[in-house]
This record gives sequence, structure tokens and C-alpha cells, in this order.
Amino acid sequence: MSNLSDLRVGETGVLVSLDLPESVQNHLMHMGFVPEARVTALRRAPAGDPTVYAVDGIEIALRRETASAIEVRAAQAQTASGAAAEPEGGEGSKARAARVAPADAGAASSFAWLAGVRQ
Repeated sequence: MSNLSDLRVGETGVLVSLDLPESVQNHLMHMGFVPEARVTALRRAPAGDPTVYAVDGIEIALRRETASAIEVRAAQAQTASGAAAEPEGGEGSKARAARVAPADAGAASSFAWLAGVRQ
């Protein structure tokens, strides 16, 4: 596994975890940075920072410091038709979830819930 900041322009990763302050986690989660989301590095500023990423149909610029706190894994290879190759034992469909939680529930617990982690 690697950090989002390690992706080169054009590469795609799958979101694993966020190690950021709660307010930043909440903000990013509302924009689509949820477990298993595909994130693509689109372009970098001339000086190398920030980098523009695409996630869930939006583009967002993140500084290297923030992107380095977001863990990703390699995305599946694409088939010739452009569709994602089915992983072994995969279900073939992607579920999206929304959670309404008390304000004091915390982003870490929300992210863990979305990722299916038992606490």
C-alpha cells in the first residue's frame, strides 16, 4: 500500500484509509473520499504541489501534506473494453452507503463504519 501523494499523474488508486484531523476527514468524506473509492491523479502544479485528483466525479486539489495522509492501494487493471477487471471472487457490483450519525460520533468512527471495521 502507498499514499495518495505517491500516485503519478494518470495513475489510479483505491482509497483504504484517512489519517487526518476529524474536520478534514469529514469534509473529504462528503466529497467522495470513502472506502474503496477510486482516486486518479490528474495533474500537478508546475512546482509539484498541489496535485489535482478525481474522485466520484469531482476534481479536488490537495497539497502533498494532506495527500500523504491518505492511504491507497493499487487499482485493478482495466480490460480492453475499459471496464475494470473483475477480482477473483468479486460480486461485480459496487455499493455506496451514506450514514447519518450524531455530530459527536467522529469521522474516524464513520470511516471505520463505512469500511466495515468492527469496533
